[in-house]
Amino acid sequence: MTATLPSWPYSRYIAHRGGGRLAPENTLAAMRVGAENGFTMFEYDVKLSSDNVPVLMHDDDVDRTSNGTGPAAAKTFAELAQLDFGSWHSPAYAGEPLPTFAAVARYTLANGIASNVEIKPCPGREAETGRAVALAARQWWQGADTAPLLSSFAEEALQAALEAAPELPRALLVEKVPADWRERLAKYQCVALNINQKDATRELIDAVHAAGYRIAAWTVNDPERARLLLDWGIDGIFTDELAAIRPAA
Repeated sequence: MTATLPSWPYSRYIAHRGGGRLAPENTLAAMRVGAENGFTMFEYDVKLSSDNVPVLMHDDDVDRTSNGTGPAAAKTFAELAQLDFGSWHSPAYAGEPLPTFAAVARYTLANGIASNVEIKPCPGREAETGRAVALAARQWWQGADTAPLLSSFAEEALQAALEAAPELPRALLVEKVPADWRERLAKYQCVALNINQKDATRELIDAVHAAGYRIAAWTVNDPERARLLLDWGIDGIFTDELAAIRPAA
């Protein structure tokens, strides 16, 4: 007998890091590009500056996505705010600043966009980042129609998020699907399992649903693969290819 599935008020099409490949990742500019392409749900990464400001950034170091160097964990928000997070992508985005989680919360809420907030802690800051992101999300989305989905590869961060704001939905992110995925989802009281799309099969999707959980896959950039996963009943696909794989396509 199939278990009752948890509420899933989210689009099946999720813009990866806001704007996929069309704009510098994890920026407000990326969010606007995602919205222009018809997306109503974004995935983005949140970590803490050295002075505990939640900001959007994927990597542990700033080197790849800014004109700065060194670990993000060593920089205050004021120092991060001086960096250019757009020029690496293209001249059109030169000078794009690093956004705070607060700014992105305001933008998404004002524009009816749902969020998958990936908790992306700097090394050694898993618990404090999970707690800080969950508490911030609770504050900013209070009374909102659609709560943000909090996800993380860092299980310590998920545990901290569960303890800080148990009412917010959570998803376990995995590089490879572990044999004990059911136990891990239960441990962190998750609603979903977010997997590498390479591991997605009809059988796994059915098994996750039968266990009473939702399932989403990253990062799906081939339109045929996207159609197949959606036909199999997957609940969400994260994509960089916003022009080719989108709700209106």
